Amino acid sequence: MGGTLNPVSASPDMISTATIIELGEAVIDAAITSLAERGGPDVQQVFAYDLAHAASAIATARSLLDYGAKGEVEARLTCAFTADVIHDLTVKVLGREALWGIQRGALDGAADFVATFREPDFVASLAEAAGPLHLSDDMDMVRDTFRSFAENVIAPHAEHVHRSNGDVPEEIISGLAELGAFGLSVPAEYGGFSEGGHDEYVAMVVATEELSRASLGIGGSLITRPEILTRALVKGGTESQKHTWLPRLAAAEVMPAVAVTEPDYGSDVANIKVTATAAVGPDGASGYVINGVKTWCTFGARADALALLARTDPDRSKTHKGLSLFIVPKPRGDGHGFAFTQDPIEVNGEQRIGKMEGRPIDTIGYRGMHSYEIALEDWWVPAENLIGEQDGLGRGFYYQMEGFENGRLQTAARAVGVMQAAYEAALDYAQNRKVFDANVFDYQLTRAKLGRMAVVIQAARQFSYHVATLMAKGEGATEASMVKAYVCKAAEWVTREAMQIHGGMGYAEEYKVSRLFVDARVLSIFEGADETLCLKVIARRLGH
Repeated sequence: MGGTLNPVSASPDMISTATIIELGEAVIDAAITSLAERGGPDVQQVFAYDLAHAASAIATARSLLDYGAKGEVEARLTCAFTADVIHDLTVKVLGREALWGIQRGALDGAADFVATFREPDFVASLAEAAGPLHLSDDMDMVRDTFRSFAENVIAPHAEHVHRSNGDVPEEIISGLAELGAFGLSVPAEYGGFSEGGHDEYVAMVVATEELSRASLGIGGSLITRPEILTRALVKGGTESQKHTWLPRLAAAEVMPAVAVTEPDYGSDVANIKVTATAAVGPDGASGYVINGVKTWCTFGARADALALLARTDPDRSKTHKGLSLFIVPKPRGDGHGFAFTQDPIEVNGEQRIGKMEGRPIDTIGYRGMHSYEIALEDWWVPAENLIGEQDGLGRGFYYQMEGFENGRLQTAARAVGVMQAAYEAALDYAQNRKVFDANVFDYQLTRAKLGRMAVVIQAARQFSYHVATLMAKGEGATEASMVKAYVCKAAEWVTREAMQIHGGMGYAEEYKVSRLFVDARVLSIFEGADETLCLKVIARRLGH
């Protein structure tokens, strides 16, 4: 299946590639059975984590087969990626065959294929072979539109905001609103651009990649928060709520932040402690007072409202079934901290003043949006701001997850954009920098690194398109977690090697690759920490 062909001129064979992927899938299937027999992911955490990542990589390879059949370059990229995935899988199982439920040598049938398509000269030959995207004409237009905006409006601000820990410039928010970026998932009847078809999800992925290519902090992440709240409203909002909030989200009249994580509960969303208690507000209006602390609330100062998950049932044994999702209006605050108060209201016969205070959390990267710890004390919210109103009581966890699953796909698209920017920067630097009387690009090691970058990026992009297609059909929840897990971890390697190709200058803020490196590091942490995503979502869903 590849034999001893000259590696640079090796002729890719998609039938053989499919067979190799099936070999990997057989190992994954055996491992799923073994994991269940050995107590599951809570007992076998290391095994489950490795299995989740291996399964995600194999699924990425599977999604590339159609792409690989479209041309010579596409086929070469697909073969290189598949060989890399099988090599990594072999490393994971070596010496642990019994744990994985397979015989020693289970992957020996892939040896010739891996030898051919991981051969250094073959990988190095792909250094400039980024490969076509194969988007429809409409999606190409979306890509061109958002790339132009990203290069002309976002990119000029990216380095300054990163180095000064500044705020997202308002011209970026208003410009994206004019492009319709915040209405991509808002149904057309509520003022958005979604017709409920396949293109809606792909457009979101394409737009997010292009914006993130210019900046993760002030570009690609801007459309994630409105997207999460939009999905929750479409899933569980009343007609009145949809007509009230969705047009405002689409027009960026309301820019939201997501307030879910708490100091003691990160990915363990079901056990959050912030409470929302029924209370009478101004002029006798019914509503809720919210008490507690949220953390890692990105964009919390600039936001006009928080999509806040709170416990409405004091019986903590109900875990996620006792949670409800609220839209909590707030004034806009300063990027470096804020404190607001409300007019006094009467709660249980006592006069109380609602307070909201935000403390910024400084981070090494992903700057511009800013993250906050937000403390709420008796902050009153009208009853009509409970998503779903009475029918939404106890349903908040499910509405939130509706947004988060799409958020994971978006995060993968953000990772692709960051990787693409890093690859382009590294390629340009390598072709223009001389070391020992030769361009850095002329060295095999450099070209092999760039070749692997091109392979990984295109695979990640095509898997993202595939997952977008699945989600448009109401499917793909597991795949959304898989693409997030695989792509975000890959982004750390790509940006690290891009920095390394720059040598000492890669460590200097003078070159944007240093920003891309620290930005990439956050991707495996937010929107579901990698370990939690692998153990609690992917490993549990495999085989079901």
